[in-house]
Amino acid sequence: MKRFFVFFALIVLLFSSFSSVSAAPLYKDVGDNHPAKAELDFLASKGIIAGDPGRTFGVDAEITRLEAAEMIVKSLGLDTSSPVDPNFTDVAADHPSFPIMATLANSGIMRADENGAFNPGAPFTRGEAAVFVVRSFNLKGTSTTPFADVSPTYWVAESISTLQAVNIANGYPDNTFKPLANITKADFAVFIARAINPEFRIKTPAVPPVQPAPTVPASCEKPSKTKTVKVNVQVTSLWHKPGIDRAVDRPSISTPVDISKWMKTMNLKQKWWLVDKTDTQALFGDEVVVLQKSGKWSKIAIKDQYVPYQKEGYPGWVPTSHLYETTTDTSNCSIAIVNAKSSTLYSDTKKKNKYIDISYTTILPVVKEEGEWLHVLTPQNGIKYLPKKDAKVHKNYAAVPKPTQKDIVNSAKMFLGLPYLWAGASSFGFDCSGIIYSVYKNHGILIPRDSFYQATKGTPVSKSKLEPGDLVFFAGNGGKGKVYHVGLYVGDGKMLHAPNASDKVKIESISAGVYKRNYAGARRYLD
Repeated sequence: MKRFFVFFALIVLLFSSFSSVSAAPLYKDVGDNHPAKAELDFLASKGIIAGDPGRTFGVDAEITRLEAAEMIVKSLGLDTSSPVDPNFTDVAADHPSFPIMATLANSGIMRADENGAFNPGAPFTRGEAAVFVVRSFNLKGTSTTPFADVSPTYWVAESISTLQAVNIANGYPDNTFKPLANITKADFAVFIARAINPEFRIKTPAVPPVQPAPTVPASCEKPSKTKTVKVNVQVTSLWHKPGIDRAVDRPSISTPVDISKWMKTMNLKQKWWLVDKTDTQALFGDEVVVLQKSGKWSKIAIKDQYVPYQKEGYPGWVPTSHLYETTTDTSNCSIAIVNAKSSTLYSDTKKKNKYIDISYTTILPVVKEEGEWLHVLTPQNGIKYLPKKDAKVHKNYAAVPKPTQKDIVNSAKMFLGLPYLWAGASSFGFDCSGIIYSVYKNHGILIPRDSFYQATKGTPVSKSKLEPGDLVFFAGNGGKGKVYHVGLYVGDGKMLHAPNASDKVKIESISAGVYKRNYAGARRYLD
């Protein structure tokens, strides 16, 4: 009898221990009633995540690319012992998690961006999450009832349709998927659990059999059937002919580009060589029209840069890798115009992951304003973060208030001392007409790009009636020939200008030396 009671006590103790374990929460923020509790329990049992009742999982936090990569590698049991080095631009080979990132990049599941960066600390969108899950588990299927906010031409649409078809995702009650919203840790974990174990998949149809009426996405951006092409590097230079670049030009034609490095590595002779080889530049996010293709080059026209001989805009050749075709319509979004000398886009708001440096007058759609940050939409890689102090926000370009003379002059003075760059239209290096075009565009006024066309528009002004903000022109043959140079009149008989490849942006008299002899008139673009 004594042995029986001892045995009975052990049984009770054993079951009480089991009971106390099962009652313990997986994480502080994942109680028994949490909708993702079963999926997270499953992932913990497989060692894909590590449960810890003493800390939070961060169910509503945005999951980072590295956190997702770790989850995928553990789910698939991938060998990370000796991966080939993908040469990430932002992650050194001695990074503790480098093997995980390299393995996923080499497998094609989670690739580096166009700058060669893995962006381990960056969040990613729900659309990208669909792509990662479909690639990881080689899922197949196509839904016959698509989400209202996922255009069939959107690059993630096929993967979203597959998740819907295999009952891994059913979106939101209004039949939207919100492909451009960043995914949370809980939602991504649920996708993974459902991909591994069909028991967790949605038991009911993903959407009703009757197609509901289209709804307007909550965010300002929306899918479009119209394709647009945008510049996807900080600055792209337009060449007169394709393939005439030199070795020293590599930083300007590579992907990503590094215009600052290009400027620093060229000697004076190499800078002068660019005359009549390059024509202008387009900035990150600028919309262009593709006119022709030849090998790895595309002839484009910049829509915002007027020339009389090409209705689509200023033409020239750029590396095709500098462009990205998108079907996202941002016409309902407000815009951010960078009015600092330059700025940086980040992949997070802690400034740990720099995405790209951008120029003065770069214009990007704003999807959200939050604290010190603007959430802006990039051509290819979703939402990035722009410091609010570096930009001004307007409803659209037409809503930019017209500037005063002082506004124009002060903006131009920011670039005093900046080295000249032939065909330069960015704050990494301007030419004479590029700096004036950029300053006026920043303030809501589009003027022609080149000096000889700038001299044909606006209102003619006599030399005796010049006012700050006017454009002053110079031409050969004592001012009677073709216009070759332009300056911005700043008052007191002086102009701010970018003279030539041997010089920098500076202020000097319009009556000094050759400028007095070749003065050809002035134009006013301010009311």
